[in-house]
Amino acid sequence: MEIDLLDFVEQCRHLAKQALGKHAGEPASGGFARWVHVVLHCFRLEEGHSYRETPNRLKYIAEVRDALGLDRDELPDYSTIYKSFDRLKMWVWRALLRVSAQQHPQSGHAALDSTFFDRRRASSYFRQRSGSTVQTLKVTTLTDVESLAVLDVHITARWKHDTKTGPQVVRRNADDLQSVAADNGFQDWHTEYEIAAYDVEYLVHYRGSSPKAALNNALNRANGYSQRWMAETSYSTAKRSLGDAVRALGWYRQFREIVLMFAIINIESLCEPL
Repeated sequence: MEIDLLDFVEQCRHLAKQALGKHAGEPASGGFARWVHVVLHCFRLEEGHSYRETPNRLKYIAEVRDALGLDRDELPDYSTIYKSFDRLKMWVWRALLRVSAQQHPQSGHAALDSTFFDRRRASSYFRQRSGSTVQTLKVTTLTDVESLAVLDVHITARWKHDTKTGPQVVRRNADDLQSVAADNGFQDWHTEYEIAAYDVEYLVHYRGSSPKAALNNALNRANGYSQRWMAETSYSTAKRSLGDAVRALGWYRQFREIVLMFAIINIESLCEPL
């Protein structure tokens, strides 16, 4: 989706300050405020620039520099931007994801699903040196079925079974949920009991064609199970807009990049389309 870049940066600025709270104005790499670095990484990923290209691009966009309070002759060096991605911990990006989702109407009904992101586009030389053999990252998300806002993200390189990751994601958001729809990959009785204990209706598709499975699946469809496909729509939007691969080298940077990608998708939907 084509969006107004200045509107996007201003939305990011507002949400970054909200996510960081009292830490927003604290200096980070190069003496620039933390919120500035958060917005720079949103801008970098949204535009598809490398770290080296980002300050060069900013030189020619006066409106974006003004929104960030940056002078053309005192832009952060690309190495400063690179290092700040290490120094800004995962909680920052999760907080940005959370506040970006809160800008959308919350229906209380969510879809639980998993997708994969390619990590093979990182330098093959780096992967050989680090002994990395994992080629894809498994990402489990919780998506509001009405607004399509991504509420939470779980990432793993070891491909844990859905019945292990699903309850973790629901547990973190149980207070705000009325129902969760999931496919048969998330179905086992341990998971059903755990999610039911949070007073959340669990619309999970049963395997097979037994009378019990057929009855359960029919009831689920009547209660809104078909809305689970909204999660697939959010994946399609994210991958068409930002790609289906991570660019960072280290695994912890890749995890942060994926959380930031879904936060950006939430923010994009708040902006005016061109």
